[in-house]
Amino acid sequence: MTTTESAATQSPAAKSPVSLEVRPDGVAVVTYDVPGEAVNTLKPTFAGDFERIMGQIASNPLIKAAILVSGKADTWIAGADIDMLKSVTTAAQAEAMCRAGHEAVLRLVRSPKPIVAAIHGAALGGGLEVALACHARVLSDDKKTVLGLPEVQLGLLPGINGLQRLAERAGLQAALDHGLTGKNMRPSKARQLGVADDVVPASILKETAAALALELAAAGPPFRPARAGKKGPKLDASALTRAALEQNPIGRALLFQQAQKQTREKTGGHYPAPERIIEVLRTYAERGFDASREVEARAFGELVVSSTAHRLMELFFATNAMKKDTGVDDPSVQPRKVEKIAMVGAGLMGAGIAYVSLNAGIAVRLRDRDDASLGRGLKYVTDILGDRVKKKQLTPLERDQKLALLTTTTDSSGLKSADLVIEAVFEDLAVKHAVLRDVEASGKDGVIFASNTSSIPISRIAAASRRPENVVGMHYFSPVHKMPLLEVIRTEATSPEVVATAVAVGKRQGKTVIVVNDGVGFYTSRILGPYMNEASWLLAEGVSIEQVDRALVAWGWPVGPLALLDEVGIDVAAHIGPIMIEAFGDRMSPPPTMAKLVSDDRKGRKNERGMYLYGAAAKKKGKGKHPDESVYAVLGLPVPKAKDKPPVAAEEIQMRCSLQLVNEALHCLGEGVLRSPRDGDIGAIFGLGFPPFRGGPFRYVDALGPAEVLRRIEVYERRFGKRWTPAPALVEAARTGKRFYD
Repeated sequence: MTTTESAATQSPAAKSPVSLEVRPDGVAVVTYDVPGEAVNTLKPTFAGDFERIMGQIASNPLIKAAILVSGKADTWIAGADIDMLKSVTTAAQAEAMCRAGHEAVLRLVRSPKPIVAAIHGAALGGGLEVALACHARVLSDDKKTVLGLPEVQLGLLPGINGLQRLAERAGLQAALDHGLTGKNMRPSKARQLGVADDVVPASILKETAAALALELAAAGPPFRPARAGKKGPKLDASALTRAALEQNPIGRALLFQQAQKQTREKTGGHYPAPERIIEVLRTYAERGFDASREVEARAFGELVVSSTAHRLMELFFATNAMKKDTGVDDPSVQPRKVEKIAMVGAGLMGAGIAYVSLNAGIAVRLRDRDDASLGRGLKYVTDILGDRVKKKQLTPLERDQKLALLTTTTDSSGLKSADLVIEAVFEDLAVKHAVLRDVEASGKDGVIFASNTSSIPISRIAAASRRPENVVGMHYFSPVHKMPLLEVIRTEATSPEVVATAVAVGKRQGKTVIVVNDGVGFYTSRILGPYMNEASWLLAEGVSIEQVDRALVAWGWPVGPLALLDEVGIDVAAHIGPIMIEAFGDRMSPPPTMAKLVSDDRKGRKNERGMYLYGAAAKKKGKGKHPDESVYAVLGLPVPKAKDKPPVAAEEIQMRCSLQLVNEALHCLGEGVLRSPRDGDIGAIFGLGFPPFRGGPFRYVDALGPAEVLRRIEVYERRFGKRWTPAPALVEAARTGKRFYD
């Protein structure tokens, strides 16, 4: 039972997200519930709201202690309101906002009565920081309960002392780890690290938190839960290592030195937030909490208005908008219900698609030509699930439940009950036609047929169909269980209902989905072609493999284009190349030297013969990636020497490869392949690894200016000819001065 405060007390907070009720046992239940929104975020009124409520708690003699709960079903507080941050125009304004947040959480810390956070659902960013400022935390053991400091993923740092308070409870290593990666923390891990004081079923969460709050009140300040010491982390090898590193100046110096080194290797210096996170924690370790608060406030102010944070926040808004996008313009179109998928092809792609479908709770019938192929596919799926069990992301029972959704076959049995059939067979039109005809003959009436082809136009595949309106493209990226993008391809004949169904399935599989119109290479494969071709032209000009890849990684790509060629497969690129040339002419022509690699049976990583060494040969060279110098002889080029000056400057390497991709993206927009610049940026970043801090091809053109991008491309066109023909959409944007985003 609870009793509500008087109307006189409640009236100032009538429209506030924060309300308070007092239970008969003296525990105040403080509920955070942002009106009219699906999830809780910290609003601009946050500081004032908490100051008012904490004042009521302190002054009311009936209140002994308080618990902080959420009014939302499955979210606690999911961080700060990003719209609020995006609207900030000056560093001083952001710094003042940060300092106000500091004062707000200090009211929790300094409360004369204990405050316990009762957390069910996501407590992220500012939400976790509020929880860490409470005197104790009780978490539900529900899967929806997760903690994290994801600010770094938006180009920011935690702004209300969350890093310091996490270090206080879990140690500097844990604070660095979670602050620099933004990764989530599950309840069991939170308990192990000492962040959570108890983990209980959701049904008893509030009562457990209330009991703990009263226990703290009875014990008096400093309100430290006795149970935390009883169930704290074991003094194992990792704990001893942590103590050695963190509890002496030499160890701490080594810890921060390693963090700095690893961060710079990972970010290439393009992301300032990780550097500032390290600075805040180093200051906390060396000079104390108050000094680190000052560093944090100044850094927060600088980061909020940085171009990197703006690009990453724009990306955040774009991906959120895509979650609501059905893929079709007509809001009345509804997707079909998909309860079972038949997956034709059990190779790496097919098995990967099977896995993400099982993980979404969709039954899968996996088909291939023989038991050996099915066995390899089944092993691939079970290995991924087994790895998740090892990482404690799944229980063995949950793994078995997912595997129970998977059946296999070497014939057409089981196709009749599938709502959706996805093929991932060899990139050959005749083979895909044969699969399509068999599916239509063996499957249910009106079954949706989706092709995972990366280059063949879906309309060509649909030409063999009796019902082309049910044929769609679903282009996944390898490895499927890690790559976030799904490219759905619609033809002129594909029905809106089928498109909406493919999009809905992709979202269930955890994918960010873009919808593009049909054409050779669609969007992602098409823009990747010129990028990798230009790298090959540079190689033919005498630039070394390492110089090409190192330059592009320095520009912000996760891997270089020649390393990526090995991953994609030199044979696959050679197979797709003529298809692209037939469709787009000389713009897509690779240098003639590349045919020599195919003749030398170089397929890349898959047969350990590519641009780089693999297997035993790579191990002999030691850590890292090492170019296979025999490539140069195959290409008829001299082996570059380390002391030789590169024949092409690093900046030109970066511009030539990246601008080829950007120019082709502009061709795609102008030809109607893309629905919007937003989809083009999302596809390039999530599918191909275009540097997120640059915002995608279209944001990059806007930042540099269309006229400047055109000028650079025209310089290359005069030097290299037709492959640098500027996209008409770029020419028009340069002429009018219009940008792709308002």
